[in-house]
Amino acid sequence: MTLVETRVRSSLADEANASADRAPGELRLVDAALRCIARWGVAKTTLDDVAREAGCSRATVYRVVPGGKDGLLDLVARVELERFFAGLSARLASASDLETLLAIGLAESAKRIRDHDGLQYLLAHEPEAVVPHLAFSHLNEVLRRARLFAEPWLTKWLPAPHAARAAEWVTRLVLSYSVCPADGMDVADEESARRLVRTYLLPGLEPLLRTSHQIAST
Repeated sequence: MTLVETRVRSSLADEANASADRAPGELRLVDAALRCIARWGVAKTTLDDVAREAGCSRATVYRVVPGGKDGLLDLVARVELERFFAGLSARLASASDLETLLAIGLAESAKRIRDHDGLQYLLAHEPEAVVPHLAFSHLNEVLRRARLFAEPWLTKWLPAPHAARAAEWVTRLVLSYSVCPADGMDVADEESARRLVRTYLLPGLEPLLRTSHQIAST
């Protein structure tokens, strides 16, 4: 394993396990905020709403999460990302080949997005709170985080540079189908995701797979 791969895996492990190390008070506020956002959205949710939902005072919110509402929303985003990657890691661990890994990655990611009540409320009623993070320069950060997560999983079958490229392709597919679903294609269903992988993704990756085999045989 190269030094770069070691650092990537170490960073991934830290991120995937971070939620388990967070203080219970932080997680209680995060979950309360998520319930409020799923009910009223970001714009209408106040710190008083979150405090009532969490069963604590407004002062407690400020003490646990400095930075007011912006600080709380930042914490919510970080915790949900940690949970997302931790849950996805648990599912990917069962993959025994590249096709299965890609199918599970697509389906599990799309399912977690589809079943996230707060995110779905925002996509339906406050898209301005989500869409800017998926466009232009903000998308680069989303893709960077996805590559950091997915590359170590893909390097079992692909050389590192190609694994990073494949990770970006999969991320773009997940975002595209999650934000703008297509008739007849449910990528949150693993069998449907597998057909997409087999029909389009694997043929696109075939030249990279050949390169990988050639490198391994030399």
